Amino acid sequence: MSAFFEPLSQSAAYRAMIRHLDAGQTPLGLLGLSGAQKAHWIAALSRECKRPALAICAEESAATKLCEDLGAFGAHAAVYPAREFHYHTADSCSRDYEQQRIGVLFALCRGELDVVACSPEAACQFTLPKEELLRRSLRLEEGAVCALEATTQTLLAAGYQRAEQVEGTGQFSVRGGILDLFPPSSAKPVRVEFWGDTIDSISAFDPESQRRTQRMETLEITPATEILFGENELLKKLEAFLPSVKGKGSVKARQVLEEDLMQLRSGVRLPCVDRYLHLAYDAPQTLFDYMEDALFFVCESAGVKQKMQGAQTLLLEDLKLMLAEGCLTKDLASFSLSWQDLLIKYEQFGAVFCDHLARGSFDLPVRALESVNALPGFGWDGTLRSLTEDLGALRKTKDTVVVAAGTEKAAKELAYDLETEGFAAHYFPVIPAAFPGGTISVIAGSFSGGFSYPELRFSLITLQKSGASSAAKKARRRIKQGKAVGSLEELSRGDYVVHALHGIGMFDGIKTMTVDGRVKDFIKINYRGADVLYLPVTQLDLVAKYVSPKDGDRAVKLNRLGSDEWKKTKQRVRASVKEMATELIRLYAERLNAKGFAFSPDIDMQSDFERRFAFDETDDQLVAVNEIKRDMERACPMDRLLCGDVGFGKTEVALRAAFKCVADGKQCAMLVPTTILAFQHYQTIRQRFDGFPIEVEMLSRFRTPTERTRIKKDLQRGAIDLIVGTHAILAKNVEFRDLGLLIVDEEQRFGVAQKEKLKARFPAVDVLTLSATPIPRTLGMAMSGILDMSVLEMPPADRHPVQTYVLPHDDDVLIEAIERELRRGGQVYYLHNRVESIERKAAKLRQRLPQARIGIAHGKMSEEELSEIWRQLLDGELDLLVCTTIIETGVDVPNANTLIIENAERLGLAQLHQIRGRVGRSARRAFAYFTYQPVRQLSEEAERRLCAIREYTEFGAGFRIAMRDLEIRGAG
Repeated sequence: MSAFFEPLSQSAAYRAMIRHLDAGQTPLGLLGLSGAQKAHWIAALSRECKRPALAICAEESAATKLCEDLGAFGAHAAVYPAREFHYHTADSCSRDYEQQRIGVLFALCRGELDVVACSPEAACQFTLPKEELLRRSLRLEEGAVCALEATTQTLLAAGYQRAEQVEGTGQFSVRGGILDLFPPSSAKPVRVEFWGDTIDSISAFDPESQRRTQRMETLEITPATEILFGENELLKKLEAFLPSVKGKGSVKARQVLEEDLMQLRSGVRLPCVDRYLHLAYDAPQTLFDYMEDALFFVCESAGVKQKMQGAQTLLLEDLKLMLAEGCLTKDLASFSLSWQDLLIKYEQFGAVFCDHLARGSFDLPVRALESVNALPGFGWDGTLRSLTEDLGALRKTKDTVVVAAGTEKAAKELAYDLETEGFAAHYFPVIPAAFPGGTISVIAGSFSGGFSYPELRFSLITLQKSGASSAAKKARRRIKQGKAVGSLEELSRGDYVVHALHGIGMFDGIKTMTVDGRVKDFIKINYRGADVLYLPVTQLDLVAKYVSPKDGDRAVKLNRLGSDEWKKTKQRVRASVKEMATELIRLYAERLNAKGFAFSPDIDMQSDFERRFAFDETDDQLVAVNEIKRDMERACPMDRLLCGDVGFGKTEVALRAAFKCVADGKQCAMLVPTTILAFQHYQTIRQRFDGFPIEVEMLSRFRTPTERTRIKKDLQRGAIDLIVGTHAILAKNVEFRDLGLLIVDEEQRFGVAQKEKLKARFPAVDVLTLSATPIPRTLGMAMSGILDMSVLEMPPADRHPVQTYVLPHDDDVLIEAIERELRRGGQVYYLHNRVESIERKAAKLRQRLPQARIGIAHGKMSEEELSEIWRQLLDGELDLLVCTTIIETGVDVPNANTLIIENAERLGLAQLHQIRGRVGRSARRAFAYFTYQPVRQLSEEAERRLCAIREYTEFGAGFRIAMRDLEIRGAG
């Protein structure tokens, strides 16, 4: 990877930095670097000085991004995360970050890392000493002599827990001569088979099938926790420590200690020993003790200082509370270095302050200051047109230009496209010793941002990992979001509701009444006259919010209790539904007998389009594509349902069908339920169809009246090949010149009449319906054979099922879940489905999470407000979005990987699954927490829904969830 670093050898600032570091002239200041440039210089300096590097960033998300860039430059880098200390119990404690920290420390001991990046909080937190880590680690080799009993004792001493069957990291089990264990450093559990005292074999295995998957010659076993005690060691140390507890607060502290001693004496293992860190080790160490010879970089020092001081303030508040409760004593209440201690580390290690801009002074006086002439930018949105515009000025120069195009497949295609456009371009499957000047070097991979060194005549252009181009951001600010349909959770006094047996009434709040000596909550509903109905909250399923058939119509006629009025209304509705069903039967009979258009077999351009897909297709996607193409090439109109979980590639399958339609001279329409989703599809389609002679437009409220008029005219005369739109494309004045394919996305969000309107107008048109959880009518038609069906059950590569929890509402558990996501640089959805109290909920979260950037989104906000919220979420300007069910469909945010739903019992099963699909859209493990109020008695149907959502967590569950939802509704 020296080709990346070769240009820096010509930089005077770089050579000066090498001289200063070799001579020990530190601390140093380095100005002018931003984004991926920091990673470029850190990797180059570490490699030149032949020393590992420690980089401290203000946020863990910045450390993660820095590590990704370092890896792209060829450095072996890892993030060292901060951990949470738990002083009460480990019931809600996750060891993931603790075990990740141990893995980094062990890799440092073995000399396997070039750079470690972390937040100041993580760097300063105490951990186990280096000697203890090595002493508690174990190496197993196939054929080695090793007693099974001694091995299990070593595992217990290293913090592992014995279990009947290994299910998670840090566990082990023994069955005869077989040892199963799950080391934190392993992706899968490992089975070690003994023959007497000899290790016969070592293999990874699948915990579900229990089958061995991969043979291993050696296995490195690290401790499972950072705080380790030998057998009875904690008991002895607590007994020796107890007499020394004196002074203020000693009564409560001694009581807590005696309770712990009682458990230990009875042989019970303490659930959490974090508060006894200083009893475990006489001198706990930090990351600095593992990297004594490292180069030390402080990235954006002002932010690091602010972060460290904020973390210290929170820690001190926690310690005050724990001391007051007696959970800690003063002698044990130290878990981290202070800000002043960190300044001493700056001096000892000779910090290099890497700031983008000069801020007056650094935290320490520097002995030398170097400034780099570097420019940030050169982010590429993936379209060929925008890239050729950026490269136009470099066409005739001898500058060295490197373009990182993402996947190998995309890089090969890009090099070919650039040569076709007249650029001298070359694809490098392997990074060369030096990139040639005057030629555009195309490589696989991507960086957080591009940059250039004007003096060195070197530029790096990269495919953007997240966000969007400036043009897309400007367009996104114009996004408008329609009103979401309300639910019972959003009812306020005066709203109209419908009772299944008694009809339309007016909601008048919740009343607490004593019945048969028991206090219960009732919903009060006022009817015409003086009629009042008190409905127990356990019968909430009988009530729904009234939705007027006309927007803004508030002249609602209330029913009278005990009259036949509501019965007659239901009879009229049944007659209307029966009439619609008869019409649907006639419509489908016509479609079955109609002669449609038989599309031609694939042409070369279709193959070229499919080859440019930047990802590897799943087997299910390829099967679905072939089934759809086969239907389209028949003369009978296609009616096919494509069922697949959110993020499983339904859109790509649909776009291949759309391309086939347009390539044969026909028009294609894509109907979507929301303006947000329409805009998202419009951007995706434009990017996918870039470079092909296909005109794509969008028809929704995003467009001005003038634009809508132009689009309708172009659609009628055939100037538009593919139109994406909401209900606007169902209008009578929208005419197509030659419609060949109708795609309905998120079909469960449309009414029967809406979906069949275009079918009735174009009975010979092919129809492709997309859904993760189809509604019962569509599901029934697919099962009966009226609709053909394709199912996507295979997830994209590196996708993990969403870890799903169903639990009583507990603020402490949820705050911990949010902090865990924020520590790894992710974003969080917090679904609070009550508009009237959503501001209070957001304020409460801000109080508990002062460092988090929190936004609010709900259906009663203006379109401009919502569009700005979506922009901030997509651009990473928000950490946590408190929202209603408005997120059910729409924006795709791969960085949002934790979802919390309050009162999940109030939502339908299919709706819960759809909302869960908002997370888990990247290679990172996602978490979904469905909470319910423990004091509220759940209805039988709600309990079934919560049990089902916890049960159906595997990939491809959408179809089975739709079937289960139908079953639950029938039983309910």
